[in-house]
Amino acid sequence: MSPALMKMYISFFGMGCMIASLFAIYLSRFKLKGFFKVATAIIAYVLMITAGLIIFLVVFSGPTSE
Repeated sequence: MSPALMKMYISFFGMGCMIASLFAIYLSRFKLKGFFKVATAIIAYVLMITAGLIIFLVVFSGPTSE
């Protein structure tokens, strides 16, 4: 697998984490209560930070040679 294709799949994973965190934040704010609200919010924010770091690294690593 070429480095460019690997970066593409890694960025897709980052975007998937962002979408999952969006739904998890929605659930934790409007649909859940108690322990599940807190646990879902923590998972959502961890996913959002992970996605941000992945996208940051992919964008600032520059273009590939191929």
